[in-house]
Amino acid sequence: MAATTNTTKAALVLALLALLPPSILGARTRPSSPHHSQGHKRSPPPASATPPPPAPAAPSEAAGLVHATCNSTAYYDLCMSTIGADPSSATADVRGLSSIAVSAAAVNASGGAATAVALATGGNTTTAVDGTVQALLRTCATKYGEARDALSAARDSIAQQDYDYASVHVSAAAEYPQVCRVLFQRQRPGEYPPELAARRETLRRLCTVALDIITLLSNKTN
Repeated sequence: MAATTNTTKAALVLALLALLPPSILGARTRPSSPHHSQGHKRSPPPASATPPPPAPAAPSEAAGLVHATCNSTAYYDLCMSTIGADPSSATADVRGLSSIAVSAAAVNASGGAATAVALATGGNTTTAVDGTVQALLRTCATKYGEARDALSAARDSIAQQDYDYASVHVSAAAEYPQVCRVLFQRQRPGEYPPELAARRETLRRLCTVALDIITLLSNKTN
């Protein structure tokens, strides 16, 4: 009797299974996916693309300021070479650039004084220097020294933002060596040393550059 009952139950189960759709049967018999058994996981993000190389650096603001400032002077190339040779120009404003130009002129004036002294003592030649020429050269050394001192005063005036006095001092510095040239023309025509002539011309140009920058600076503050 029990065997008959079990056989009947088995037949009923088989009949019910036969009536179920195949999709349900597949879903019930498909083994669970390891992905679902471990919970939902996000796939790793794609690797970021290699960043593009940085663009070439634009000219620095300081270099642009030096260029613009020198472009306002009568001797652009001299201005660029003189100011560019000073490392402090990389962080200087226009006032700082004017001070650099004045300092360069002062160095030239000091060199002119040293050259005149060397010529007066015969340090640059084996030929004896006569008394008149020696006296003239000593006067030249004094005048170049006065030009150096005037430029030092101009630098102080720039630091105090007194640009009118700075211009007066620089203008005076450019004129002092002219006295040397005029004295030679009057007392020893044709004997004006070429070394001093070169110094005088360079100093004149440096003073012109300094004056042009001081004028630009003065106009900015007015």
